[in-house]
Amino acid sequence: MSIPPSDSAPLFCYRHPDRETMLRCARCERPICAECAVLTPTGYRCKECVRGQQKAFETALWHDYPVALFLAMGLSLGGSFIAGALGFFTIFIAPIVGVFISEAVRWAVGKRRSQALYRLAAVGAAVGALPLLGFHLIGVIAALSGGGGLGGLWGLLWMGLYAFLVTSTTFYRLSGIQIR
Repeated sequence: MSIPPSDSAPLFCYRHPDRETMLRCARCERPICAECAVLTPTGYRCKECVRGQQKAFETALWHDYPVALFLAMGLSLGGSFIAGALGFFTIFIAPIVGVFISEAVRWAVGKRRSQALYRLAAVGAAVGALPLLGFHLIGVIAALSGGGGLGGLWGLLWMGLYAFLVTSTTFYRLSGIQIR
């Protein structure tokens, strides 16, 4: 099988007129160079088409942001009390709490979406974990200054691990894992 010869004139990138190309945007059919091309599951697209498509998926309303923040904060704070009582089992509880937070936020905002909304929910989850983390930190500092020892260090470790796991789980559950 042979490739038929091209009778058309050479194509040049619409953004870089000095670059010859054989590639076209799969949506708008404009010629694009390798620098302007963005690989999507349906072929290469120009950056403008990709940007326009992403805007269509930003559906969050102004009131979704405080709802996501405060709901994530409250649920994370409640989860931190549970995780604080369980010690080692925090490594199992924190991701479950993160999934619960993300699903509660998704339900509360009516499945509307926005990258900023996902980030704000993750910030809420982190802020909700901070009070107990600070409490354990103060306990460790007080024990060290009083000549006690490192008895509360395990609690501080578990609460730090809880804060990390619940925050990352909330964000990635809402936004989906995107490897670039």
